[in-house]
Amino acid sequence: MLHHFTRAAALTVASLLASQATHASEGLQLERWRSYAGVTWEVPKDGNIPAPFAASVNAPIAGLHFDSRGTAYVSTPRLVAPGAPATLSRLNTAIKQGPAQLTAFPSTQSNAVDGPPELSLRNVLGFYVDHRNGWLWALDMGFVAGEAEAPKGGQKVLVLDLASGRTVKRFPLDSVADRSGSFLNDIAVDERRRVAYIADSGMRSAPHNQVGLIVVNFDSGKVRRVLDRHPSLQVEAGVQVMSHGAEVWPGQPLLIGINGIALSPTGDRLYWTVTTGTHAYAVSTAVLRQPNASDAQISTKIVNLGAVGGNTDGIVANARGNLFITDVSRNGIVQYQPGTGKMSLLAADDGVFWPDTPAIGPNGDLFFTSSALNQHFAGAVKSGEERYEIWRLPLKR
Repeated sequence: MLHHFTRAAALTVASLLASQATHASEGLQLERWRSYAGVTWEVPKDGNIPAPFAASVNAPIAGLHFDSRGTAYVSTPRLVAPGAPATLSRLNTAIKQGPAQLTAFPSTQSNAVDGPPELSLRNVLGFYVDHRNGWLWALDMGFVAGEAEAPKGGQKVLVLDLASGRTVKRFPLDSVADRSGSFLNDIAVDERRRVAYIADSGMRSAPHNQVGLIVVNFDSGKVRRVLDRHPSLQVEAGVQVMSHGAEVWPGQPLLIGINGIALSPTGDRLYWTVTTGTHAYAVSTAVLRQPNASDAQISTKIVNLGAVGGNTDGIVANARGNLFITDVSRNGIVQYQPGTGKMSLLAADDGVFWPDTPAIGPNGDLFFTSSALNQHFAGAVKSGEERYEIWRLPLKR
């Protein structure tokens, strides 16, 4: 039995605290920007709010990104159950109450679990909105809940045109990811060079995680796996993942290697963090883009940026080059400033449950999802009590 807050108890505590942020020296405060009672893919009729999808407790909103016009895209990974109508959708952010109103992207048919594995989006957690090229890079883990391995061709990247939804290019990943052991967690894209970097946390092969980094070159069509099982990507021995003061899944510890990845604004530096770990890392992308660079050569370019302060999930860099890291142990956001090497907790709030994916909005503010994904995995959230939230952190400009 999980020895941490139930969702209902946690919400009671959050309401008592009135969402008052614990904030660092910069005085930034978190705002609960959107709070949804489940999700729905139904179209509103006669101005009425649709009822939540019957199994929306199994479809937590995890990933989040915005296009240049402010349209929000979200992922509802099929990790808890496979039945959600879509795993990648547009979110109507004009709706502030009731269930989150989603529209499957590019279509419901394109998100079908029983569609051709090499073509249909089966299980998307990480994705990236490419402003420069007008694309969305969807990272498909391939498997869905209940499957021991991904079907042949299921592990892939689909590059989708944002305007039309058509598939611009497909990158099969079975040659660089294990169909039963890999867990393709997140993707970052160098828009100018059209090179993508994928984090494989290897969670399905725990406790000996088959971690790695995958490099995808759009122009050449080549995919390559590097830093296979490298210590900087690996679960740190003796580290416990903590949330709201308690270990996540005691007796069956959560073992996630490299998770969040992000690029500097120039694309010259790749950052990553390890969820079952304590540090952030960086490496020059010049060596990653060299097709013949060995893991030993790449390793010499890796820099340990220091301790984050808590366990982590997603990361993102803004136009100024600052790195923002979701801290699942302290329920908030950590900032790393490359110019000074300073790592600091910007803001936190006890109402945040598992800060998941951060994204920079069109106005430069930071947004992130609060998915309570650990509690959904554990079956600790009762149907009808799920809350999927997006928080906002106004950044100084």
